[in-house]
Amino acid sequence: MDIALRPVHDSDLPVFHRLLNDPEALRMAAFTPEDPADRDAFDAHWARIRSSPEIVARTVLGDGDVVGHASVFGEPGEREVTYWIDRAHWGKGVATAALRGLLAEVTERPLYARVAADNAGSLRVLRRCGFEVSAHTTGYAPARGGEIEELVLTLDG
Repeated sequence: MDIALRPVHDSDLPVFHRLLNDPEALRMAAFTPEDPADRDAFDAHWARIRSSPEIVARTVLGDGDVVGHASVFGEPGEREVTYWIDRAHWGKGVATAALRGLLAEVTERPLYARVAADNAGSLRVLRRCGFEVSAHTTGYAPARGGEIEELVLTLDG
């Protein structure tokens, strides 16, 4: 599959909203909106993302079709990566290729990532892209309704 990144278009948002409401993907991501089905909140969230000059948000295309999104956000020195890939494409290298593309575009370091400690797939993606576990913490995970273990990963120079 040919993976490419491009700026987010209005027409991508319905796909992103559908992906956000996949129950299995929500459980794996864990740190999600309180009510993923709330379309008004979703639209407001994406309006903020797209209007912020500090956020680099990209649509992930697989063979020309929208299969997810990837972003870098946060203050300098504390910037984080995030991504969401359609579950139909998990385990096929899509997230790794998308994150590598994003990291080639956003060259500042360090960058950070956070992942539910039991999300082996996402942890594997991050490690393949050079991130290393730098901290263990706990946080409230809305998709799981409670506190869970979270890993913080760092990508240095």
